[in-house]
Amino acid sequence: NKIKFLFAIVSIFVISYFLQLDLIIPLYLAAFFVYLLYRSPALKDIRILHLILLFLIMFVAGYFVIRQKWSVFFIPFSLIPMLATILFGDLETSLLISLAGSLSIASIANNNYLLGILSLTSGVLGGVLVWGARRRMAVIRAGFLVGFLQIVTLIFMERFHLQGGGRYVILFFNGIISSITVLGVLPVFEYLFKRVTNISLLEMADFHHPLLQQMMTAAAGTYHHSLVVGNLSEAACQAIGANALLARVGAYYHDIGKLTKPEYFSENQNITESKHSNLSPSMSKLVIMNHVKEGLELAKRYRLNPLLIDFIQQHHGTSLVYYFYRRALETLEDDEEIREEGFRYPGPKASTRETAVVLLADSTEAAARAIKEPNPTKIEELVHKIINNKFIDGQLDECDLTLKDLEKISSVFIHILGGIYHSRVTYPENTVVE
Repeated sequence: NKIKFLFAIVSIFVISYFLQLDLIIPLYLAAFFVYLLYRSPALKDIRILHLILLFLIMFVAGYFVIRQKWSVFFIPFSLIPMLATILFGDLETSLLISLAGSLSIASIANNNYLLGILSLTSGVLGGVLVWGARRRMAVIRAGFLVGFLQIVTLIFMERFHLQGGGRYVILFFNGIISSITVLGVLPVFEYLFKRVTNISLLEMADFHHPLLQQMMTAAAGTYHHSLVVGNLSEAACQAIGANALLARVGAYYHDIGKLTKPEYFSENQNITESKHSNLSPSMSKLVIMNHVKEGLELAKRYRLNPLLIDFIQQHHGTSLVYYFYRRALETLEDDEEIREEGFRYPGPKASTRETAVVLLADSTEAAARAIKEPNPTKIEELVHKIINNKFIDGQLDECDLTLKDLEKISSVFIHILGGIYHSRVTYPENTVVE
């Protein structure tokens, strides 16, 4: 980060020199990037180079319009702040870019700081209005509101001395066109920055996606399991303040690797027989563990977002395939040695709160499904046992979950699983009287 920071500062000074800009711009931007550098714990998922690129786009757009002597109201003030908010889901990032871009544009326009205020206001409003947007229509609606509020801001700045109506029309369409442009370029920046937005996640959650369609028909048990894991994960992430939508969609795809050999997994097996009956524990272990590798290959074939691929790769961490490990120990010959490491998934461990929650939900739901005569006490004991075992086994070492988070997750799991797997009342059979 420090090397990138120095490179960015030197580049800004060089560019400012050749463009004959006021030195206040590189000095201000240097302070801006210093803040980013030391604020990195809060912005750890956002690369500084990504922010620099977004700022440069905003800066170049303003510089081009001003140098061409066009109306300054053609500058898309809200475009980059809206794009940053949707990409990163963070208002602080959007505000920082708005501040940097607004002062730069004001300096280019002969220190026209009223223009800078208009730019900053538009950027802040645009970022706030699209924050948490899940539908494309929400972004378009934000564009209309930004256009209207830009007109209101200009009227206040001019102290209600209304001038030619053309500038107000330009400002109104400025907001609308900015929002449309955001939607057009969003897939490009998602690919470049390796990000996934709420809008894209909702598209991935569509059950008409080919992978989900295949799972629905070829592995119905896995499909139902994934839906329940998605519900558990979403509710748990909401409770701890993590990205609930990302966890839900990640859970939908975490077991797609089972599509290769669905009949070898318990949720898809025939009740009367198991495919593992005639296999050795070591062979069964290989088949079970291989679903992670198969899932990664399917994900790459269907070009899933890298953030979703993390759920496939990390949803077991380095956990032990306990059932077949115990079977291997039971069939152990005197001259044989069974190593526990050979029955563990290759990992990596869950690296984010969302992937960790899916890992816990996956194990908990599978275990709850096997409870005989479930009741609230059994479910509560099971949830605490599963989460404690994962914690003790070190599967949560790489993520940021706290003990308080784990308690909240436990409460959510107990509540939802209690509603799904509670015991039913036995109804008497109807007796036909002749």
